[in-house]
Amino acid sequence: MIVPERLIARLLAYTVTRRTHEIGVRMALGASRSEVMRIALHDALLAVCAGLAIGAPLALWGKRVAASLIPDLPVASPLPIVVAAAIMIAVGLIAAYLPMRRAMRVDPMVALRYE
Repeated sequence: MIVPERLIARLLAYTVTRRTHEIGVRMALGASRSEVMRIALHDALLAVCAGLAIGAPLALWGKRVAASLIPDLPVASPLPIVVAAAIMIAVGLIAAYLPMRRAMRVDPMVALRYE
């Protein structure tokens, strides 16, 4: 079974790798590395937050359902969900940063000639 963190990391790494051509075009047109990095990390953060916006309420609902099925199950603390959300955000940003750093090393002229 694939762990959700690994799935997020693979998906974001794939998304950033597919944008290598766009990164080359932006850099050829004069964008700085920090601007390109900010755009990519912003997009990754939006994707992770969209998933968390859907997943966190479902996790809270699932916790209540489990508590109704299992007697004496403590469900008062939202701490595990908050910690999981923080880990997902961190993994998402790292998963976008590493391929982005690699894509920014590509010469902009090579990226422009690619397609």
